[in-house]
Amino acid sequence: MTTKAPRPRLFLDANILFTAAHNRAGKAAVVIELGAQGRWRCFTSAYAVEEARRNLEAKYPAVVQSLHTVATSLQLQEHRRGLRFPASLPAKDQPIFQAALACRADFLLTGDRRHFGSLMHRPQETFGVHVTTVACFLRLQLEDQR
Repeated sequence: MTTKAPRPRLFLDANILFTAAHNRAGKAAVVIELGAQGRWRCFTSAYAVEEARRNLEAKYPAVVQSLHTVATSLQLQEHRRGLRFPASLPAKDQPIFQAALACRADFLLTGDRRHFGSLMHRPQETFGVHVTTVACFLRLQLEDQR
């Protein structure tokens, strides 16, 4: 008897939501669509949605409504104060990481290399959460299928 591997749990940072709303044919939107189809479980937080909304309003106000469409296919998980986070994270990114921990994410997908870059691909430093970009995550998934 074969056992089915559990679906990966992904936490999506605000910049992933921003990108998916702005580019509905891009990799971030593909990750969300495959999650909606059951390939993996996708989470985000109201904090991340609000940050994405503010940035879209400032840069691409015409696509703010598509953020709502993107967000409705995701499970919301709020951060839990008191959960740990890497000491190098700035205060504004700590709730993102805490929400990823709270939902027991296997992966935290982000494009924020400035704040998360030193933590990427270092799960031993991120309490088991694999911080990576959408492109790297998709590449890992393709390799796992081979």
